[in-house]
Amino acid sequence: MEKHTAAYWSSRYRAAETGWDIGYVSTPIKEYLDQLEDKSLKILIPGAGRGYEAEYAWRQGFTNVHVLDLAKEPLEDIQRRVPDFPAAQLHQGDFFAHRGSYDLILEQTFFCALPPSQRPDYAAATYDLLAPNGKLVGLWFTFPLRPGQDAPPYGGDRKEYLGYLASFFRVRVFEEAYNSIPPRAGNELFGIFEKREEVAPAPDE
Repeated sequence: MEKHTAAYWSSRYRAAETGWDIGYVSTPIKEYLDQLEDKSLKILIPGAGRGYEAEYAWRQGFTNVHVLDLAKEPLEDIQRRVPDFPAAQLHQGDFFAHRGSYDLILEQTFFCALPPSQRPDYAAATYDLLAPNGKLVGLWFTFPLRPGQDAPPYGGDRKEYLGYLASFFRVRVFEEAYNSIPPRAGNELFGIFEKREEVAPAPDE
């Protein structure tokens, strides 16, 4: 089966091959949400899977949380767990075809699921989806990208990631997460990126 399609990800859910699914909101995302006072922020969580971050945000009073995933199974799971979550805010589809304007995009194991060739497109699409002064916030894995790897999760390092993101965003924070869950300790960067008014030249230009 071709990877990185809705059918591929649906098959992973049906086979319970969901090693990325920790079963609860990740600590760095939880603690970031806990310090936000504006509960009206329009939030997008792409590649959200079963959406524990979305569930947590919703239960904390964030009413404008949107979940996007290629597969229908995790979205159905969210509806079962959180029956009052608005169905109109659950989107099945391709991130790169999604349209909207968001104040905050949360990154949690979505970037690492994309083929590395799509990383420049991720940066550009995220920029386009954010409103002025919008933020990209979340976690990026720092284990090595294996040569010839053809299935996620795909790793990388801080310098590589900044090569994609720094032209589109001002870097407010991008450092090793101090509050990762134990299995991921030392292998995650926590980042806060603010949308630039205009796209800047690439760092190596």
